[in-house]
Amino acid sequence: MSHEPLESERDSAEDSDFNWDEYLEEKGAQSVPHHAFKHVDQGLQTGLAPGMKLEVSGRGQEDGACWVATIITTCGQLLLLRYEGYQDDRRADFWCDITTADLRPLGWSRQQGRPMRPPEGVREKNQNWEALLEEALSNSGGAPAHLLEGVQNALNPVDLLTPGTSLELQDSRDAGVAWAAAIEDNVGGRLRLRYHGAEGLPDGPATLWLFYLNPLLHLPGWARDSGCTLRPPAALLPLRSEDEWAEVQQKILALPRDTSITEEFHKDRPVIATHCFTEGMKLEAVDPAAPFSISPATVTKVFGEVHFLVEMDDLREDGGEKRSFLCHRDSPGIFPAQWSLKNGVKLSPPPGFQGQDFDWAHYLKQCGAEAAPENCFPAEQMDHCFKESSMLEAVDPLCPQNIHVATVTKVKGHHIWLQLEGLQQPGLDVIRHADSMDIFPVSWCETNGVALRFPCKPRVEKLRKVAVVQPEKQKAPPREPPPPADTAKQQANSSPSDGANGKYCCPKIYFNHRCFSGPYLNKGRIAELPQCVGPGNCLLVLKEVLSLLINSGYKPSRVLRELQLDQESRWNGHGEVLKAKYKGKTYRATVEIVRTAERVAEFCRKTCIKLECCPNLFGPRMVLEHCSENCSVLTKTKYRGHSNLEGTGKKLGRRRKRRKQLFVHKKRRTSASVDNTPAGSPQGSGEEEDLDEDDSLSDDSGSENPDDLQDDSEYSEKKSQPPTPSPSPPATPRPTRRRRKPRSPSYSDDENRPPSPKSPRVEAVPKLRLDSSPLEWSVTDVVRFIRTTDCAPLARIFLDQEIDGQALLLLNLPTVQECMDLKLGPAIKLCHHIERVKLAFYQQFAS
Repeated sequence: MSHEPLESERDSAEDSDFNWDEYLEEKGAQSVPHHAFKHVDQGLQTGLAPGMKLEVSGRGQEDGACWVATIITTCGQLLLLRYEGYQDDRRADFWCDITTADLRPLGWSRQQGRPMRPPEGVREKNQNWEALLEEALSNSGGAPAHLLEGVQNALNPVDLLTPGTSLELQDSRDAGVAWAAAIEDNVGGRLRLRYHGAEGLPDGPATLWLFYLNPLLHLPGWARDSGCTLRPPAALLPLRSEDEWAEVQQKILALPRDTSITEEFHKDRPVIATHCFTEGMKLEAVDPAAPFSISPATVTKVFGEVHFLVEMDDLREDGGEKRSFLCHRDSPGIFPAQWSLKNGVKLSPPPGFQGQDFDWAHYLKQCGAEAAPENCFPAEQMDHCFKESSMLEAVDPLCPQNIHVATVTKVKGHHIWLQLEGLQQPGLDVIRHADSMDIFPVSWCETNGVALRFPCKPRVEKLRKVAVVQPEKQKAPPREPPPPADTAKQQANSSPSDGANGKYCCPKIYFNHRCFSGPYLNKGRIAELPQCVGPGNCLLVLKEVLSLLINSGYKPSRVLRELQLDQESRWNGHGEVLKAKYKGKTYRATVEIVRTAERVAEFCRKTCIKLECCPNLFGPRMVLEHCSENCSVLTKTKYRGHSNLEGTGKKLGRRRKRRKQLFVHKKRRTSASVDNTPAGSPQGSGEEEDLDEDDSLSDDSGSENPDDLQDDSEYSEKKSQPPTPSPSPPATPRPTRRRRKPRSPSYSDDENRPPSPKSPRVEAVPKLRLDSSPLEWSVTDVVRFIRTTDCAPLARIFLDQEIDGQALLLLNLPTVQECMDLKLGPAIKLCHHIERVKLAFYQQFAS
């Protein structure tokens, strides 16, 4: 069974904008907590810990004199330091970036002959500071020198393993054999390795993917020190002659040993315990090459006290090559006999097994073997965070280069069953250990720039659903006027099968990208749409057409607002809630869609008029050469006064009538970033920003009232109500926006907004004006600033971590994600405000 995605799926995966928050909401699922993936967190640690002492250049000292400081808190590459001599006084604590600061191990200044002198604050508190220095230098607890010196300054274990670095890889079937492999790529600690001597050979047996903590990976020289044989994998041996492999072996033996990464490489690697397995013992196991089922297996060889070989049982006479793999006592995927029965999991009999039901007692008697005692296996403890229906990202075992959206379907002990999504064909659930290094938290791929395989939504023309439309009890609609002559002509020229397929069957709807697209739709995006959608059920086809049009707009939220149901037009059709995504927000509005084929042509024409585009831009008629409306002469600035399109232009300065409420969906955030600010409040005013922006291509200055914004709870209540709009309330004066009164320090938005490079419209990118330098901000000042932004719920984190103005200027996206435990969306939003402060600081105070 191939797990390689189809070509169309690859294109869709590259072009589509997959959003984890929206997908979790759609599925009604939760993500597995980030701290459940220990191997990911370990790869980001720098090795520097609170309590360690080091030397740092004194702040404000011209001669670069150093002084001893103690690490108070670590936040990724940021350290909170306190000079020796301040004891418990934290008022002078300061942050520094370990990648740029001048940090040295204890004793370095004396070795280099550099002066050591305390800052002025320490001299005021301690008259005999020389004795204080001698005491600090004589005590243990200094930061390791290899973390602070040389080119490897302050790198975490993941960053140490750069492409080109060589490692030795223990054979997966023989603990006494190893071979060298070079790192071709390092993605968040996940290494793409190519065996030495396999350069130029096709991928497959020549390359493999392993996480850097894999127990089979070792530093160069390990095989020689351990008495192992250097021999290439069996799959590569036939590809070169013995002399060629011998030459490659000599190059491996000559590889230099990099002692600078030795300690960091081994720091987080688990210690492998000794085992008590003997040859011939039977057990249950998951085949690592195909981890889809649990089957009987046998210990076929023991390599000393640490490793042993497990082989999957195969009772067929011509079973071919046996599937075996190297194990140790704590290896995932091995269980005592009867484990499946006790945990309610199906046990797959070995190939060639004769009989209906598998019974371990009968099987052991038949094989003349004994089962491995339960004390050979580690005790299982339920201390993980995996639950059924929770979601994560997981490696495809058959295509290790692919990482998929995955759902936990079953949890038994320390093992979980995962359903991978985005496959060419639905496959069996993958069995993984809770500590597996082939599973990752939600948004790990996005953070590390890796393509994530996710389920693709089918196109409308591929749907074969039968929609049952329930009759609505309503008054007979008023008789509509006869359609114009050109509309009748369109209906006459449409496919003769339009009416033959049923009353509710919609004909093909063509997108005529040569026609005038109007002020709201992007002509380039219209040209990328499919030639047609349908035929099919009217509701399904027209809903897909409108969704494509909304996503083709310069501002999809504005297109949705033009289409939403209002009091001026009543089609007596069917109300559908459509969505638009713009600037990281999701908007919802009810749009009326006709249900019968006879009204499709007029519906498309009137929708085009709403969008101020050519009436033939989309509809059941294909425009081949020239449009009957002569729309090729129109421009976006001259279009409103054009009389040939049935007076579609709107009067200048006319204020928009209040429409049905346009719902804004706020993305789900972590517990630290949940925004409970009610819509319309000062902190929530950013949610209606897109609705109130002036459209540079539209003369209509009206916009939605901020009170129209609804949160998810209000939307769920309104969704159950009929789609017909409620009577419009009396007109009320539009509330004016009020700026907050500046506090100390104060900050205000600049009204001069630079244009967006992606759109011909003017986008809102407010500047910040500061009344004081962020370098002088205290923790309270930083918290006060954060509370004035739409990230106000995160202010508590800044207060707890004592982040002052200097530390604020050092924050970046990786640090914010790691230390504040935020998802990518909230982290980006927070970093946006931090970058505004940095820009204002450089423009106003950096002289």
